[in-house]
Amino acid sequence: MMDFIRIHQLNIMLVLSGICGIITFFVLISNAMPKRRKFAMAYMEASATLLLTFDRYAYIYRGDTSSTGLFMTKLSNFLVFLLTISCIRGFNQYLAELCVNEVGREKTPKRLWVIEVLLTVGSILVIVSQFTGLYYHFDETNHYVRGPFFVISYIAPLVALILQLSVIVQYFNILHRGIRYSLLFFVCVSLSASILQAFTYGISLTNISMVGMEVLIYILALIDLNDTVKKANEIKISHLKGQQQSMQKLFRQTVKALAKGTDAKELGADGHSTRVAEVSKKLAEISGRNEKECEEAYYAGLLHDVGKMGVPDSVMRRDHKFTKEEEEIYRLHTVQGGEILSSIEEYPFLAEAAHYHHERYDGTGYPEGLKGEEIPYIARIVAVANCYDGLTGKRGEKGALASEIVREEFVKGTGTRFDPEYARIMVRLIDQVSEEQLKEESEKHTNANDLTEINEMYCGEYKGQLSEGIHITENITRISLKSEAEKGHDQKISIPTIILFDSLDGCVQIDEESISKLRYLEYGEIWFDGNVVTTAARNVKVDIKELSEEEPAGPMEYEIEAVRIKDHARITIKSSQKTVDVVMALQDSVKWAYLSLTGENCHISDVVIHETEETVPEDSIPRIAEEVTYISGLEGDIPNIQINGYRTDATDGIPISDGLMVSFHAMSLPTANLVWHCPYMAVYNSGNGKVTADDYREYALIRLDGENTAKGEYADCKMSVNREYFGGWDAWKEANKKGYDCTIYFRRRKNKITITTENAGVSIKNVTTVTDGHSDIYLALTGDQCAMTDIRISQV
Repeated sequence: MMDFIRIHQLNIMLVLSGICGIITFFVLISNAMPKRRKFAMAYMEASATLLLTFDRYAYIYRGDTSSTGLFMTKLSNFLVFLLTISCIRGFNQYLAELCVNEVGREKTPKRLWVIEVLLTVGSILVIVSQFTGLYYHFDETNHYVRGPFFVISYIAPLVALILQLSVIVQYFNILHRGIRYSLLFFVCVSLSASILQAFTYGISLTNISMVGMEVLIYILALIDLNDTVKKANEIKISHLKGQQQSMQKLFRQTVKALAKGTDAKELGADGHSTRVAEVSKKLAEISGRNEKECEEAYYAGLLHDVGKMGVPDSVMRRDHKFTKEEEEIYRLHTVQGGEILSSIEEYPFLAEAAHYHHERYDGTGYPEGLKGEEIPYIARIVAVANCYDGLTGKRGEKGALASEIVREEFVKGTGTRFDPEYARIMVRLIDQVSEEQLKEESEKHTNANDLTEINEMYCGEYKGQLSEGIHITENITRISLKSEAEKGHDQKISIPTIILFDSLDGCVQIDEESISKLRYLEYGEIWFDGNVVTTAARNVKVDIKELSEEEPAGPMEYEIEAVRIKDHARITIKSSQKTVDVVMALQDSVKWAYLSLTGENCHISDVVIHETEETVPEDSIPRIAEEVTYISGLEGDIPNIQINGYRTDATDGIPISDGLMVSFHAMSLPTANLVWHCPYMAVYNSGNGKVTADDYREYALIRLDGENTAKGEYADCKMSVNREYFGGWDAWKEANKKGYDCTIYFRRRKNKITITTENAGVSIKNVTTVTDGHSDIYLALTGDQCAMTDIRISQV
């Protein structure tokens, strides 16, 4: 190793001195370091540059007896001794600055001042040695020869390094990691090299090691500086983000407060703006808008009605229909909202939504009558969300509409009142919510004690308190409860009652408006003593079996069983005194049947409801009225089919081949009242060709009203609907009520199936490309509240 250094030390010196010179330049032009530290490092690196430069000259001119050689040898060796001390002094000043600015000391440690004095004395002795030969002299061949007191030259540097080491150790854990190790390396390596130098001649081991450590000091200081700058930037960015978040929080709070104030302006509109904002954001997300646009949709929804702040209370607080003059005043809220929010220039979408959210896609809206894409997209989104909340929320005396009616409004308004894209998304969201609600209801019925919302009821006047409806199906529902007459009332007549009914929301309705909107139908009332009052039921049969006349000591305990088969329902009420068996003929097999508990002057408690998986044979409920059927007419190639609810029945599978034609007579049932109460076509695959198969896989579900509701998991479906000769949805529903002949045409090219049909002004072309590799593809006719007769299958 020593031989290698001895051979290449001049090149090593040249490289290191060049590096130190470059470092000196960059340190001087840098503004990132504190001023004192910068000059200390520049002084240290400049000293290192000169030290190795003159040390190199000392070796180059060694043995040169010319006048130049003699001069350069003496000058170089003098400066080497002097610059060695200068390097240590530069390091000392660098360390002193770190103690003040990094460690946090008010003053430089005294040990470092002692070092300054020692180094000054050392420098003086170097000068003295030039005249006395104290440290060295040159022989007749101009070679360097150590003097008798050469060891003294090591005292000042070594003591200085030892004192510096004590300072470094003292503050080691306080200094930054990179800096503290560079300081430690400089002192330890320099000390080690100095000791070795005492036993090594002809190699500048001390100088090379010291300068190498000074290069390391710069590198690690630079790394530390970069880390410091990075952390500072992170803190700054974090601070800016914090400020931004604070501003956003303030903006959100201000907007929400303004929205809350706007809602308070209108009777029954509490929470309306927030709900519109949430739905608007959801519509934007599903339509593929980016995160920023989704946030804009949210805030646009929050402030869409801010113009109502300028509408007189006499108009906004009315709970009845507007007069013509009031309607004109009310409509001004869009213009006023746009004007209020137009001053927020950074968020123009706020004013756009407020100004245009009552425009209609067909151009018949207000205030400007814009049409189609002329309406800003943000206003088209808010228009859909606003309408949805208006239909599902409770505004004034108007109750929320059932999801089926709300859905129909968007189906009917697609392309006329609403942007087709956002209206279709809204329909999908409504379907999703309905599916989730059905799932929740299903899960709620799986355990005996899940329906404990009606665990206890205090019934004063009749129907003063009503339970939510319990759906009666072909599975037996069992209910147990206790009942006791209120104090001062007769136990024999102060008893519970069952109301059997149908309603879109599954609840008993009292007021006329709710009865109409929710299509409420009450079949009858069954009192627990066996008295029955029929309302819409076609017939009723009551069988009472007396068991005992003894009055119970406490509350009367009852066990109830309820089940339905087609258009008949059976309710059995058992107590210790009697068994009441009621068979009620409902209007048809289509309408639902719910059971609600109520009573008069009684306390109902310990209610437990359990929907079982048990079914009863069809003949277990005696028929007391003729079955209502709409498929008794002519039968074609396959049996006629009546679908009482959403896809409750379907034809057997019809293999789809090229040229297949299916025709039938279609009619919606008398109970049908929605646009999708019509026939559907299911395109699918299954092992046995039936829709009930376990391996059923659906490719398309095409409704004759023009919707394709299949999820597209196994096929690519593209449907075009033409309503050029369409007379409107009311005309469509009327045509379905009257009935019409329908013909469906099929073209097939391998896995690509094209279906066309035209009915009551709705022309449909659907192209389904099957992607799962199956070749056995079937058609099944199904639907919702419709009947299909005279079904014919042929090839064309």
